[in-house]
Amino acid sequence: MQSQFPPSDYVQTESAVRGITVFKPRPQEETNLDTVVRFVCPNCNSHTAFQAEDGGVTCSYCGYHEAPEKEVVGKGAEEFEFTVSTVEQASHGWGLERIELVCRNCNARTVLPPDKLTATCPFCNNNQVIQAKASQDVLRPRFLIPLKITDEQAHARVREWLGTSWMTPSSLQKLASVTEYTPIYLPYWTFDARNIATWKAQVGHTKTETYWVNGQRRTRTKTVWRWENGRVNHFYDDALVSGTQQISSVLVHNAQNFDTEALVPYDPAFLAGISAQAYEVDLQKAYDTGRERMRAQTKQFCMDQASTSNIRNFSMTLDFSEESWRYVLLPFYIATYNFQNQAFQLVVNGQTGQVAGQRPVDWTKVWLAMIAMVTPGILLGIIALITLAFGIGIPIGFLAMFALSIGGSYALKTYRTADAMDDV
Repeated sequence: MQSQFPPSDYVQTESAVRGITVFKPRPQEETNLDTVVRFVCPNCNSHTAFQAEDGGVTCSYCGYHEAPEKEVVGKGAEEFEFTVSTVEQASHGWGLERIELVCRNCNARTVLPPDKLTATCPFCNNNQVIQAKASQDVLRPRFLIPLKITDEQAHARVREWLGTSWMTPSSLQKLASVTEYTPIYLPYWTFDARNIATWKAQVGHTKTETYWVNGQRRTRTKTVWRWENGRVNHFYDDALVSGTQQISSVLVHNAQNFDTEALVPYDPAFLAGISAQAYEVDLQKAYDTGRERMRAQTKQFCMDQASTSNIRNFSMTLDFSEESWRYVLLPFYIATYNFQNQAFQLVVNGQTGQVAGQRPVDWTKVWLAMIAMVTPGILLGIIALITLAFGIGIPIGFLAMFALSIGGSYALKTYRTADAMDDV
């Protein structure tokens, strides 16, 4: 019996000789280790969701609960050196089925569970969105900090935060109760590096001299400049750089008081029922940002070594070593609320409950308070003018100037605080 030719495990390949057909063994198909999984209830086959209370997975239909299995690795989490091979060898994709929500208003891309039927962007609250299959061609996070704060706790923290300032409208706390908060994992890069810096600078010292002019004793001050130098050796551990461009760097910085000791290995179960975002800032750009921050901080450490703060001709030589990185996910609640036809954004740290965001200002309250602060000085000034004819206006005038300067400084501080409440 004639055997099959070519054998079933051979395929045709390019031949170097015209008219000759060449076959080669069929390449073995690569096994996809990044298995995509779906989280369904083993009891009723419905979708399950991650629970912040204990870190387990719970079915919202029949109540089935699966206890958490997580290993806290904290600062012992594996880090990568800055080599091409480490990036190429890193896992890709989310490890589970996801859809991508693309906002036509702010261009944000949010990754959602396939059963989450949402039509609103969590970043700008706009409903002009389109859905697409999430790309698996992104680096997979190696570690994350599990969501710990519940939705109810997030609402309570925001209500408390909104009530900490008398400058906000009184109806704002009620609005915080009805605003929808979206739990989401945001991308972050963490960097470790040792900075060794040597510096030198001219440091100014104030010197008082006494001299005589026409028999009168006088004093004068001058600055004496002396060269100083020093050395700084500092190790940066888990310096965080945000990988998202959809939230103001000011907001995420003010809410990123994370404890990286709580890092656990990435598991798709943590994303069950929760949104996430892939990094928009790639590794190189993130590390450029991180390096610049480290450089600025190290420069400040050097300048702090000088004997005075009066410095000129400062120079620094800086070396980076022991550099490594990690790509992690950190938990947040984000919300966009509208007040008097103006949108305000806020974020809640999903681990610690720290709140940061924008708040509208009741400028009527602020202006009345500022007027009250300067009124005593103005009234005393008027009284001083009236009493000048009686010879007692001068001391009252000095008192008026003092009161006006104090009140004016407080009024200016109040205005600056109010003006910055909606900054991002």
